[in-house]
Amino acid sequence: MRLEKIVPSARDSDRLTLLFDDGSSLRCGAGELLEFGLSRGTELDEEKFGRLKDACEYYRVRMKAAELTAMKAMSAGELKRKLREKGASEENAGRASERLRELGAIDEEEYARMIVRRCAAKGYGRARITAELRRHMLPAEYWDGALAELPESGDKLDAFIRERLSGKKPDMREKKRVSDALARRGYGWEEISSAMRRYEETAEYPEEDR
Repeated sequence: MRLEKIVPSARDSDRLTLLFDDGSSLRCGAGELLEFGLSRGTELDEEKFGRLKDACEYYRVRMKAAELTAMKAMSAGELKRKLREKGASEENAGRASERLRELGAIDEEEYARMIVRRCAAKGYGRARITAELRRHMLPAEYWDGALAELPESGDKLDAFIRERLSGKKPDMREKKRVSDALARRGYGWEEISSAMRRYEETAEYPEEDR
């Protein structure tokens, strides 16, 4: 098989299209061109063409990985999953994800902190935030450092209970409803019970509720 033409992309001269005498084409980067010593008229046997095809496929996956990470922060695990969904092989998706982590394009430690800050701002508790870290496929080694930045939860719990109960004296059903809502947000029962006691001890109930 002979390489007939090398066509650079109009948008990026580092992206090339290789046209062969059998009508087939491959897209690659300048790195692949140098690695395989390609120029117009180069003859490739079946084995070398197969290796070039594999290299070009990995190039395509790398470019897609760079595009995805430029759009939003993500973990290496999330990137690998997205690449697999877009047709990349297990090997190429893993290689591309790991390479971007090595280059610093993926910073999972900072990403974990960002998720904790975002969840804390939404009023989530530790259990819910931990579930979010797991959902985003972040390595557990970054969890403790990120969770250590969580602010004290007391004020958020107190504000939530005051808003839900509107200063009224709650009965058992209302207590359960509010407690269940806080549990769904990821707060522990001990935290919830303490906050409920604070509300009952400090709330100024209407005369008819006393």
